[in-house]
Amino acid sequence: MSPRVLVVEDDDLIGPGLLRALKAGGYDAERVDDGTAALDRVRAGAVDLVLLDLGLPDADGIDVAREMLTAQPGLPIVMLTARSEESDVVAGLHAGAVDYVTKPFRLAELLARVQAHLRAARERGELEQTAVAGDLRVDLAARRTWVGADEVDLRAKEFDLLARLIRSAGTVVTREQLMADVWDEHWFGPTKTLDVHVASLRRRLGERPGMPSRITALRGVGYRLETG
Repeated sequence: MSPRVLVVEDDDLIGPGLLRALKAGGYDAERVDDGTAALDRVRAGAVDLVLLDLGLPDADGIDVAREMLTAQPGLPIVMLTARSEESDVVAGLHAGAVDYVTKPFRLAELLARVQAHLRAARERGELEQTAVAGDLRVDLAARRTWVGADEVDLRAKEFDLLARLIRSAGTVVTREQLMADVWDEHWFGPTKTLDVHVASLRRRLGERPGMPSRITALRGVGYRLETG
């Protein structure tokens, strides 16, 4: 499927030509001319990258960028701006945009930046699907786990627990946070079930009593998955 690029540009001298160039480059491109329509598209999850004019008729582009990233964290946003002041550029980047292009711009340069940011986003997404800590490798999307070259069969909650720990490998995750994230955000009561699942998970990973464990318990605090 072609990458979906949303052009948010109200200038009819720029928008149509940019849209044609993107489509000619193989992108599934769409243009809207205000912040409200742009946010609707992003909230619907139908966008891979946004080219965002900062001077919109109904909203400030920097505010729109913030709302887009709230709706879809990690969305690459490239600002299109006629503003040359450094403070505007810095504000946009602080809002979460990945890049900016000052008008007037060369289409070839802009298309090259679009391609680069889409590639970087794709690579980030692929990396985020796999987490590694020491000899452990966890495919978060496929829900598969390996110790070294050997795949390990985990029960559902065991996998959820390991996935939560490996996302924070090297740091302590409190008992309360583990219960909230793995069992129930409104959990209230004894957390003994956590200890039972940690013990089971250790056995599944091939650990035996007396062996060093990949999962360190901090008494009364929580657990830490070691990175090495």
